[in-house]
Amino acid sequence: MASGWFGSSSNDPRRPPDVRVQVAEQKPHDFYLQPGSSASRSATNRSAASAPSAYVDTTHSMTHVQNASLFDVGILKDTLVPSLTLHSGLALIAYGAARYTDRVEAKDWLWPSGQVVNAWWSAVGRRLAQGYTVSQAFGRLSWHERVILTGVTLWGGRLFYRIARRSIQRGEDDPRYAEVKKEEGFWNSALFKVFIPEAFFQMLISLPFTAPFRHEGAVMTGYHPFVQMFAVGLFSSGLALETLADYQLDQFKAGGNKGIMREGVWSIVRNPNYLGDALVHISFIVMLYGSDMLAPIELLGPAANYAFLRFFGGDAEKEKHQKRRYSASQPDKFRELEKFRADKNAFWPSADELSNKWLWTVLGVGGLGIAVEQTLRALY
Repeated sequence: MASGWFGSSSNDPRRPPDVRVQVAEQKPHDFYLQPGSSASRSATNRSAASAPSAYVDTTHSMTHVQNASLFDVGILKDTLVPSLTLHSGLALIAYGAARYTDRVEAKDWLWPSGQVVNAWWSAVGRRLAQGYTVSQAFGRLSWHERVILTGVTLWGGRLFYRIARRSIQRGEDDPRYAEVKKEEGFWNSALFKVFIPEAFFQMLISLPFTAPFRHEGAVMTGYHPFVQMFAVGLFSSGLALETLADYQLDQFKAGGNKGIMREGVWSIVRNPNYLGDALVHISFIVMLYGSDMLAPIELLGPAANYAFLRFFGGDAEKEKHQKRRYSASQPDKFRELEKFRADKNAFWPSADELSNKWLWTVLGVGGLGIAVEQTLRALY
């Protein structure tokens, strides 16, 4: 039930906390050592007779119960099935648009936007449909839930703008999809081979920012303000890494360079944009854990995102396309790519990157993000 060394007390709520932490102007955060520790064993024995069976959290928009039933099949009904229905419906629309325009990249437009739509519908839209006013719907959200919703919106909005802008400027389908469209009967099977599978991944990836607003169930306990700050820093670093990677690549191409981009954050790993994306999604579950809101099934979110980036799309698909394209028509660029592959890791930085100034720049942005979030929290 509890996670780590600290957890919410399952004893008499009148018992004084073992540790009290206050950050800036926030309200004090009380921590109780787990019942098995020597410091709390005597207090546990004194109040065991009156201990309730579960602690019910009422500080968030949904009721979260902290008990032994951390794996709840009810989430299939209230979260997974509605999410899959939403993403499948959007995938069907994207498939129709893609087939009509002969541009598979329509699914890429849907990747960030569909997840943002799902998050907002889960957190706010459903409440409006139930008759709540806008202020009432937002009023039900705790600070941590608003931080998560803001983070999803920033991530998805930036990525959607990036994808849409490149697509419009290019005026034709992404070159990565040119080969697959040559397969016989591609469009007749694309809905079930490409679009619906990605909808399934989106359902899983969106769990950390849909389930907390939909599912009334058990969560891992422990309120950790410093874990919350770490989550904000992780998100800020990840978003900065994504943004810098895309900006620097655009500048590199605009300068007429024809080689492989290896400067800036591209000197950290070969795919800094995908690494940044992974860090963003990991930050959501870290925030949930530090806010008494993490259910074990939500760990599938960043795991599914990582699997997709590494093995189904992302850097695996990108480098496969680059290798095939450059080896056939650009031998010099292919040799440069092979050297890049030998020098730098694809996804996770090596220990050698500790001396890379761009790594510390990205981490510095993470620290700045923490300062901004803490300032806003103190003000509002």
